[in-house]
Amino acid sequence: MNSTIIISIIVVLILILLFVGTPIKPMRWIGQGIVKLGIGVLLLFFINVFGGAIGLHIPINLFTAIIAGFLGLFGVASLAAIHFFII
Repeated sequence: MNSTIIISIIVVLILILLFVGTPIKPMRWIGQGIVKLGIGVLLLFFINVFGGAIGLHIPINLFTAIIAGFLGLFGVASLAAIHFFII
């Protein structure tokens, strides 16, 4: 498809959602999930930056971001333990 058609379809959907409204609870869950994923990516980034001195490198992908985001520091600690003891 042409990119202008796709962009115009997205714009129309956004305008419909603005006028009609969105279901509040599912949008809140999606928003909180995206924020937690972002926090997980940031935690993994800082672990990779500061852990590089001791040889700690945890790849940043969707799975590790979900673990770090939803479990927080315990998730990052478990990923680091898996890296040290298993890998």
